[in-house]
Amino acid sequence: MATQQGKCRNCGALVIFDDRDENCECVFCHCVFPSQEAIALLEDSEGHEFKNEKFDKTEGGKHYYATPVSPDVVTKAVERDKISKSNSKDSLKIQPSEFEVSPGDVKAPVKYVVALVAAIVVIVGIVLAVALPMYNFRTKLAASVREDIDGVFAGICEVDTTADDNGNCAYNIYGRNCQNIKVQTSDEITREQAQQIYVNYCDLRNSKGDFSSDKTEDIMIEIYTPTNIFRVTQEGVTLVE
Repeated sequence: MATQQGKCRNCGALVIFDDRDENCECVFCHCVFPSQEAIALLEDSEGHEFKNEKFDKTEGGKHYYATPVSPDVVTKAVERDKISKSNSKDSLKIQPSEFEVSPGDVKAPVKYVVALVAAIVVIVGIVLAVALPMYNFRTKLAASVREDIDGVFAGICEVDTTADDNGNCAYNIYGRNCQNIKVQTSDEITREQAQQIYVNYCDLRNSKGDFSSDKTEDIMIEIYTPTNIFRVTQEGVTLVE
């Protein structure tokens, strides 16, 4: 036994029947007609008129699963598929504001906030505890050095050590331990005189502060004359090009 497919001559539905049956019956309209005619209509139904008449169900007839077939079945199937895909996309579409996060949506636990603030306070305290003494030391040392800075240049060159209204003068002391100084002279000097200025400044600085390391370690003086720039360090005097 094998199943055979055909088309109902009355309603156009797909008819499935036993290939040994002479007649077949449509499960939708119950039309009973020759099996060969159903096969022929499935192959070519052009020009055939489907009357869609109503028939009574045949008692004791053989019925198999069947699917209605009409001329626009493919078109309707395509339309249904488009609608189904469209609905599926709409259901997955994310609204622009659906995942927007506002400040009110993010709330940190109180314990976390308190711990964070406490950590910041501790860090700031440590920084101040380290930086403030260093700043105070440098400020006091620089002020003390300025009091006797004239002696560094005495008998060597002319340097205007008088500060203007903005606190600017012909020299600038800087560095964590006031180890650097830049000087502007109004006259020319020799290398030997530059070296003597360096020695004088080292002696003055060391007399104002307690430095356990080498008294000339890291000290640098830059002397700007009308035509030259001398850089003096522990290693010696260098003429800056």
